[in-house]
Amino acid sequence: MTRASTPLPLSDAMEKLARKRAGMRLGWLIHAMVFVAVNLLLATLSYLSGRHWAIFPFLGWGLGLAIHGMVVWLALPGSGLYQRMLARERERLQNPHSTWA
Repeated sequence: MTRASTPLPLSDAMEKLARKRAGMRLGWLIHAMVFVAVNLLLATLSYLSGRHWAIFPFLGWGLGLAIHGMVVWLALPGSGLYQRMLARERERLQNPHSTWA
């Protein structure tokens, strides 16, 4: 029989960071759901009108959603990319003779 592990208590700073990261990810998910719903509606209206104008808001808003996603999923403090870059910078500061590549 295995025991379920209990989570370690978080410090106030860690709790604040965890809430911020979860909030940012939830914000992106809501943004993505609204994007899909609105663009489905616009695509339907575009199809019914016999013109293909819905591609323009789709592309513009899609670019914004992609940038939002990159900020949240790649550059967010605590993300894998951010942590790797931070560790690399710490190493460079501790060892000034290391290469800067």
